[in-house]
This record gives sequence, C-alpha cells and structure tokens, in this order.
Amino acid sequence: MANTADGTWDSLPVKLNEKILETLDELKFTHMTPVQSACIPLFMSNKDVAAEAVTGSGKTLAFVIPIIELLLKREEKLKKMQVGALVVTPTRELALQISEVMEQFIQKFPQFTQILLIGGSNPIEDVEKFKDQGANIVIATPGRLEDMFRRKSDGLDLASSVKSLDVLVLDEADRLLDMGFEASLNTILSYLPKQRRTGLFSATQTQELEKLVRAGLRNPVRITVKEKGLAAAAATQKTPSRLSNYYTVKDKFNNLVAFLRQHKHEKHLVFFSTCACVEYYGRALEVLVKKVTVHCIHGKMKNKRNSIFADFRTLKSAFVHRCGRTARIGNYGNALVFLLPMEESYVNFLSINQKCPLQKMNPISDVVDVLPKVKAMAVADRAMFDRGMRAFVSYVQAYAKHECSLIFRVKDLDFASLARGFALLRLPKMPELRGKTFPDFTEMTVDTDTIRYKDKNREKQRQKMLAEQKDKMILPKKNFQKNKAWSKQKTKKERRKKKDAKRKHDEGSDVEDEDMKELLNDTRLLKKLKKGQISEEDFETQLTSGPKSKHKTGEQ
Repeated sequence: MANTADGTWDSLPVKLNEKILETLDELKFTHMTPVQSACIPLFMSNKDVAAEAVTGSGKTLAFVIPIIELLLKREEKLKKMQVGALVVTPTRELALQISEVMEQFIQKFPQFTQILLIGGSNPIEDVEKFKDQGANIVIATPGRLEDMFRRKSDGLDLASSVKSLDVLVLDEADRLLDMGFEASLNTILSYLPKQRRTGLFSATQTQELEKLVRAGLRNPVRITVKEKGLAAAAATQKTPSRLSNYYTVKDKFNNLVAFLRQHKHEKHLVFFSTCACVEYYGRALEVLVKKVTVHCIHGKMKNKRNSIFADFRTLKSAFVHRCGRTARIGNYGNALVFLLPMEESYVNFLSINQKCPLQKMNPISDVVDVLPKVKAMAVADRAMFDRGMRAFVSYVQAYAKHECSLIFRVKDLDFASLARGFALLRLPKMPELRGKTFPDFTEMTVDTDTIRYKDKNREKQRQKMLAEQKDKMILPKKNFQKNKAWSKQKTKKERRKKKDAKRKHDEGSDVEDEDMKELLNDTRLLKKLKKGQISEEDFETQLTSGPKSKHKTGEQ
C-alpha cells in the first residue's frame, strides 16, 4: 500500500503505547498521513479538534488511536457499563468500517469492549447485547443511537452510561448534516457531559457545520489539511489528489454498459440518483454484463443492506450502487460521471465552485445499443416493467430537487429522449407530461396491461385485484396532490424544513448580509453563463474577483 509519507509514528511529539505501535506495524502503516500527524498530538494533549480533510486521507486512525490513548490514561478504569468514547457517523457502512479498525487495535487491550449500534437490525437485540456485554466504546449512526437513549423501559440506561464519556467523535460531520441528522445530533449532545474531548472531521466546511462546531466544541483547534505533492498546484481541490475525475456526454446507459464490459476484472461503485433507479438498472446490469456479480444497495433497504455490503467487500471484482471510496490513503483511483448534453455546463460549475476539475474521457469503444434487451426484459416480466416506470418518475422528481437547480432544470429535460434512455415501453401518466405530445418517442405495440409477473403469486394477486376493481368499478386511490407536478410536491420533511426556516427567519437570520449578497451575485453570474450572456472567462473572472471569504485560523 502506498502511504502519503508525513513522518514515522515515533516522530510524533507524544509517545504512543507500544501495543498501538505493534498493531500499526502489523497493519503495515509505516508512515502517518498529514491528518494523522496533525490531529493525534492535539487530541492526546486534551484539545478539541475541528479537522477539514478530503475523504480517504486517513481520518479513521486520526481518532481511533487518540481514543485508545485517552482511555488508557484515565485515573479510574472504565466499568462494564461505562462508555468512555463515542463515534457518530452518517452511514451503516462507514460505522462498520470504523468498528473493524477499532477492533484491530483493541485486540491488544482486552480491558476495552466496543459495540456497533446501526440500523438494519432489531434494536431490542442491541439493548440485550449492551446489557450482557457492556461497552466502553460505542460506534453508531445517529438514528439508532438516539433510539437507544430512549430504551430505559427495556432496561438500558444509556444516559447514565455516557456520564463517564471522555471522547466524542463526529465523523463526516458535513454529511451528518446533509442527511438531515441535525435534530438527532442535538438530542445526543444533550445527554453528553460538557467536560469531554471532541473531534469533528469533515471534507467541507459549511455554515451549518460552523453552528455544530460552536455547539459541540470548546475552543477547538481548527485544522485544514492540504495534500502534498500532486496537490501542490491545486491546494484548494476538494477531492483526493490521486483521484482522476472524468466525464462523458450522451447515450449514458449504453456507454455505461460498454465501459463495465471492458473492465470486468475491476471493482466498481456505480451511483444512480434514486433508490428506484438502483433497483431498475441493477437488474438490467445483471443480464447485460455477463460473468460478474452485481449488488444493489440503497437507503430503503433494511436487514439486507449490511449483508450485501459485507459480500461486496469480500469480492475481487463486482458492481454496486461514491467516488470517495477510491483513491484513499495515497492510492490511485478514477471517477467517471455520465452527463446529458444539456448538463455539460455542470463541468464548469464543479471546477470553479467545488474545486473539482473534470476532464473529458476519450470515447468508449464498442458501444452497442442494449436498450432493446432491457425492453424485452420488461415485456417478459411485469416486475421489470414496474421498476422502469418507478425509476423514470423518481428520476424526474430527483432532478427537480437537485441542489444545482440552475443547471439541472426539469423544463430543459427532453422527456422523449429520457424515456428512450430508460427503455420504457410507454410513458407513465404523470402531471409533468399531461397535455404534451412526444413524436420522438414511439410506444411499444404491446398492451402493457397484459404483461404478467414471472412470480406466480404476484400475478395471482394482481389478477385478483383487477377482478375486484372491475366488479366494484372503483379506481385505486391516488396519494398525490391533484394537478400538481409530482416533482414539485413537498414531502413532510421538506414542509417541516421550510416551516423551521421561516421561523428562524422571523427570529433573526444567522446569514450575514455580506454573505447573502455574495451568494446572490454568484447565482446571477451562473444564470448569465447559462443564457450565454457572458463567456466562461468572464464568469470565472467575475466570480473570483468578488469578496474573499475569511481564512480560517489554525491551518496546518
């Protein structure tokens, strides 16, 4: 493994426990990464740390090692039910990886026990495991951890257990907030003692993150870790320096299939915009890319999600439904983004606003039209037909809610071309398409109502439902708002968020006037670029000549 050399472990200003050094040697971690050399001494000298470092920079060891060191230095040894360290992270998969790293280190310290608290399992089982084995180190996702604090009636008093807490780590804190865990984090923080060490790790710094820093850390040392060597020419790049980012335009799915067919012996993560798209295209890839294992994983899965992820990690090559999982700790990696022609301006946006440059990939060879095969799959099984329709609708809905709404606009979508790309047999009935004609899209001559499920039980149930509807002459209830585009309808979560935002605005906004002016100015410039009123050079010049953001102190 190629490590980003930043000194050996014995060059730290603080001496590490011999057993920790032994484990590092066994794992062949000979040199520290920059984030490790910056954070470990501060943590061990009882400082709070707010660290910004790109994903894959070795953040896990930057807090796992200090956690063990700080627990070893306690005057009173931790009892079975006393929690000394808590790590909160946004996803089950990341929590699982952290738990595995922690386990490798505490094998030499049998006095410490750890527990993993994540969704996808029965919470009562977690309660019983905690009561039976205890836990000095807890690694958890916010939802399950918040739930555990409310299990006193089941015999678990977690609020009392965390009174002995020495260390709290919030890993990928920016994603914790992006994924809507702010309320859960506030609840969790309310149970924790104020006298503790806190580490907050993130790839980006946002205004919401700054609020969390102020709420959870006491006089933190702020660290911004820049990669060396290859990153010297692009010090503000937000992705790992050894990650090569490419993009390609047009005929997205056919190009994806051709690319995967040419790279069968490699391991790939393939991301789609919605859970329904994962289900649909995942099934298609199983048929179209022979002699490979395809795993589908998304947020709506429950018990299966953990086992699927574990299976994927053991495979030598496979496809699943984040480029942050590659180019880690000094290794090389590649990311390929598939765009529609109308979305190509997103490349400029990523380069200028997100400090993430993309280069155009050479045309993929041997691209064939596989969409007729996908259509045939839909004709042969109603389950595949249903998946395609759901995927199309969910894609349009997600498109309407894209964060970069100035570029990704529903009104710019070519629905006929999009439907062909989804290999639809017919267009779905949805408000966005009502009253429009699409001469460029030819529907299949097959009567889609006659398409049967391969699963005999599902087909039997469908026929029974159709017969009941015919007898009673009633239509199934619609759970959407009449005449309103589905992509524009608000979820309960969005309505609550809008209500909270209005309340905060009434109480007094946290956004400074200057910041708001700068944001509005950037938005106007992007609109002008989109309309062709200014050139890309003018856009970049005007964007970078605006008010500069304040530099954070404590950069290393």
